[in-house]
Amino acid sequence: MEKAEPEAPHVLILPIPAQGHLKPMLKLAELLSYASFQITFLNTEYFHHTFLSSIDIHAFSRRFPKFQFVTIPDGIPPDSPRPGKSIAHSLISLTDATKPAVVEVLVSLRSKSGRPPTCIIADGIMSSAAVAAGEEFGIPVLAFRTYSACCTWTYFHLSNLIEGGEVPLPDKDMDKLVTCIPGLENVLRHRDLPSFCRLEKADDHLLYDFFIAQASAMRRASALILNTFEQLETPFISKLASIFSKIYTIGPLHCLSNVDDPTAFASTKSIFWQEEKGCLTWLDSHPSKSVVFVSFGSVVTFTLDQMLEFWHGLVNSGKPFLWVIRSNAIIGEDDPKKILEDLKDNTKGKGSIVSWAPQEEVLAHPAVGAFLTHSGWNSTLESIYAGVPMICWPLFVDQYVNSRCVSHVWRVGFDMKDSCHRSIVEKMVRDVIEMKNEEIMKSMEEISKQAQESVKESGPSYCNLDKMIQDIMSVNLENINRRD
Repeated sequence: MEKAEPEAPHVLILPIPAQGHLKPMLKLAELLSYASFQITFLNTEYFHHTFLSSIDIHAFSRRFPKFQFVTIPDGIPPDSPRPGKSIAHSLISLTDATKPAVVEVLVSLRSKSGRPPTCIIADGIMSSAAVAAGEEFGIPVLAFRTYSACCTWTYFHLSNLIEGGEVPLPDKDMDKLVTCIPGLENVLRHRDLPSFCRLEKADDHLLYDFFIAQASAMRRASALILNTFEQLETPFISKLASIFSKIYTIGPLHCLSNVDDPTAFASTKSIFWQEEKGCLTWLDSHPSKSVVFVSFGSVVTFTLDQMLEFWHGLVNSGKPFLWVIRSNAIIGEDDPKKILEDLKDNTKGKGSIVSWAPQEEVLAHPAVGAFLTHSGWNSTLESIYAGVPMICWPLFVDQYVNSRCVSHVWRVGFDMKDSCHRSIVEKMVRDVIEMKNEEIMKSMEEISKQAQESVKESGPSYCNLDKMIQDIMSVNLENINRRD
């Protein structure tokens, strides 16, 4: 009598409800689904309907019959805006609400199938809730840090910064080098530390303590997953190996595929914003590497003064530009819609302004020669993969670390943090588009090639994904044998 096929591994996915975190987590869930895993993807109740409206749910269900979405509360009243009172309070409310919610989901899943999930893959920011629940049920937790390896290493040393007297910042010399993070002594300046290290707002103290707590909990995870590739961050991946016995580097995740059709992934689409595909036609009319693509991501906001400095700098450079400005990006004005309409009118003949763009396709377009970015990690990896040099204007958490790595570690762009003066914007745009910096062009060409090689079949990231799949399957088989 033939033995029945063993039950497929069941993975519980716990993301953070923000586009920059959801997108890589959904892509990983889809990759595991193509390996015939059963997936339970937790979504907050508030974002669930918005999230599902961004994908064809019926086609998704046909493609992934073992994939289910389950909703949990986020700890914020339903009629309150997100991110609520502040990002810090939202994160604290979310993690406080998540732990009992995850336990409840695990109880439900166990009662339905007779066994708990094989493992939990949780965003590193959700480590305290995920690890506590995993330990209660005897389920291994894999922490998926959607930041760079360098930034992840930095977060593990937040306590060192306090003990070493570097936080709160001892003086106004923001260019003083950080001395108490091993491996970054001659790299990071005070101005390059995560934004909350400046402790300028009451919120920053809460965020600082929150991230220390999550990093401490993350140490108890069974493994670390990173959306990066080995050649880019070898020193920091090696350092993280002193904390984690298993590390899976599987980036750039946005272009990693274990199926022949890369368009089969719902995660290639924007989750919260409608893409204006017409901008690709606009790009078609421009020469190779002549256009500056400008996008500050799905969260960053700026004042009218900041926006006008960028606009004047871009116009004065004389280079055509494609600029993504979300409808909610301008703050502190009575009629931001009118301001945006006027700006679009004044931009005609000089560039194009859209509310959202298919970023991966834009960066891959031959007309794009520079990327003015907020230095979010997804955007950084997408730019590296496409081989487009960056001009970095970071505003939040990890972006400060990323922009420093772009300019002084990998040398694939410029860092203009803490300033957006039009003269600086103009000069940096010209320097990149006119290819005046040979080092940046050469470095980007080399690193981009490494990124592309890493996700090919037999490439390091491709092999690491396969290794992670095999390891989860082994845990699943052990559980089945133990139960039998």
